[in-house]
Amino acid sequence: MIKEACVETLQEALLAEKNGAGRIELCADLSTGGLTPPAELLKQACSVLKIPVMAMVRPRPGNFIYSENEIDQMKNDIDLAKKSGAAGVVFGLLTANNEIDIPNTQLLAEYARPLPVTFHKAIDVLKNPPEGVRSLKSIKGIKRILTSGGKATAREGAAVIRKMMEVAGEDLIILVAGKVTHKNLEEIKQLTGAKELHGKKIVPI
Repeated sequence: MIKEACVETLQEALLAEKNGAGRIELCADLSTGGLTPPAELLKQACSVLKIPVMAMVRPRPGNFIYSENEIDQMKNDIDLAKKSGAAGVVFGLLTANNEIDIPNTQLLAEYARPLPVTFHKAIDVLKNPPEGVRSLKSIKGIKRILTSGGKATAREGAAVIRKMMEVAGEDLIILVAGKVTHKNLEEIKQLTGAKELHGKKIVPI
C-alpha cells in the first residue's frame, strides 16, 4: 500500500516522510483544494526528500475550466516541476459541461512527458466519474486518478470508486482520497480495494 501525503510546507513533507508516507503531493493553499506550489519550495522538497514528490499544477482556485493563458501558465509550472526533479505532476481540466477536457488534458499530458500525470479530483465534479475514467484511459501519460468517487468522503464514495477501479483495470491507478487518515486507512482500503491512498492526515504529522 502506498500512502501519499498531501502537504504545503517542507516541514510537513519531511515529517510525513519520517512517519511512513511513500509519496508526497506538494501544493500551495490546501484550503482551496491545492494550487501550484512556490518554485523555491518545490526545489527544496525535491532536493531533500528521499520519496517521490508530485507537484500540483493548478493556477487558481475555483473551477477547472482553463483559458489559453492559464494553459500556458500550467506549461510553465510543468517546466518548473521538471527542472526541480519532481516525480510527476497533478492536474485536472474540465469543459463547461463538466466533462473531461480531452484536447487540453492530452496537450498537457504530452507536454509533461516523461513525467507521469495524476488527474486530480476534478473528476469528482462529473455526473459519472467511471465514464471519466474511460475517457482518461485514452490519453497517454495519465497514470493515476485521484478521487473520492464523486462524494465528500471515500467512505461515501466507495461503491463508485470500485466501479472506477473496474473501468481502470490495469491501465490506470485509482488513488483514493476524501477524508482518508491514518486512523481509517485500513477501513477505506477494505471498502475500496485501493492499493494507493491519499490525504492530509494519511500519516501522523
